[in-house]
Amino acid sequence: MSLGSAEVAKIAHLARLAIGAADIASYARNLSSILELVAQMNAVDTTGVEPLAHPLEMAQRLRPDEVSESDRRERFQAIAPSVEAGLYLVPQVIE
Repeated sequence: MSLGSAEVAKIAHLARLAIGAADIASYARNLSSILELVAQMNAVDTTGVEPLAHPLEMAQRLRPDEVSESDRRERFQAIAPSVEAGLYLVPQVIE
């Protein structure tokens, strides 16, 4: 499929892209080559091919669900300027 200058200008307008008149021919060639590649990929017979979630048949490595850090809330709140009921108090910025 080959795109013309008018089609590229329309696509650019719909995408709200500013393309200079001198660049339209280059964009038309590039977009046409992309569409040709897509057409080639669509021509391939994929019957019997199951879709994959990942190109490599690998199992996800999972780590054990266990606590790896200690609770340091009291330590952090001890150095905070203002704390109340376990929450950090900050100055009001919106009236």
